[in-house]
Amino acid sequence: MKISYEQLLEEAKAARRRAYTPYSGFQVGAALLTQEGKVYRGCNIENAAYGPTNCAERTAFFKAVSEGERNFSAIAIVGGKESGEAEETCSPCGVCRQVMMEFCHPQEFRIILADGKGGYQVYLLEELLPLGFGPKNLEKGRGKEENSGTGGICN
Repeated sequence: MKISYEQLLEEAKAARRRAYTPYSGFQVGAALLTQEGKVYRGCNIENAAYGPTNCAERTAFFKAVSEGERNFSAIAIVGGKESGEAEETCSPCGVCRQVMMEFCHPQEFRIILADGKGGYQVYLLEELLPLGFGPKNLEKGRGKEENSGTGGICN
């Protein structure tokens, strides 16, 4: 099943309507596309203690992973105040980018950000998280020490 960026953004907008944001009033929706063409929606869910708050992107990923999905091709993100859409793109936070790095190929996974004016921008994960740390980093150094010229302190 093929889905366009515009269709994926519509899925993200539908997810945004379910956001629980009584504190910030900033609602975010995400639509995560698997390589097989299935879409998982997520919205941000706030909490009075703030720490337990969950972003829309992670909600979508956690829903998909809990259902056995592991192969993803894109995510669309839409955000803004309750009264309307954002004037600018709503980019994923660092924690969400790190979750994406766990499950996605940085050179292939696309992040589609609505601009609030009917358009969108598309980025590769590697553009939004350059030099990201992921599972492959753990494979490289397993069982051997590598010296990168830092005196062996930090690679």
